[in-house]
Amino acid sequence: MLERSKFWWVVLGVVAAGCTMSEPKTAAPATPTAPVAATPSTAPVDTAAEEAKALLAQAETDVQRARAKRALWSKAWEDLVAARQAAAQKDHARTSRLARRASELAALGLEQLAYPPVR
Repeated sequence: MLERSKFWWVVLGVVAAGCTMSEPKTAAPATPTAPVAATPSTAPVDTAAEEAKALLAQAETDVQRARAKRALWSKAWEDLVAARQAAAQKDHARTSRLARRASELAALGLEQLAYPPVR
C-alpha cells in the first residue's frame, strides 16, 4: 500500500512538471519608456537553455528514484547519459528531448512495480 501511494505522488509530480514546462510564456504589454542601455543584468534570458536545464534536473531526480527502487530501465539510463552529453555540447533541443524520454522511462519503470511478478 505504501509503495503504491508513493508511486502516485511520483506520477502526479511528473504530470505537474510536464504541464508547467509546456506552457508558453507571454510578454507583458509594452509601456512607453525612455531608452535604456543594455546591461548584463537586463540581457534576455535564453528560455530554451533554462528549460533544458530544468528538464535535465528532473530527469536526474526521476532516474535516481527508479534506481533506488531497483526499477531503472537501461534505456532510461542511456537517455540520461546522452542528455548530459548534449547539455555539455549546449544542444538544448536534444537535451530537452532526451531528458523528457529518460523521465518518462523512469516513471514507467516505477509503474511496472505495481504489477505482479511473472511466474
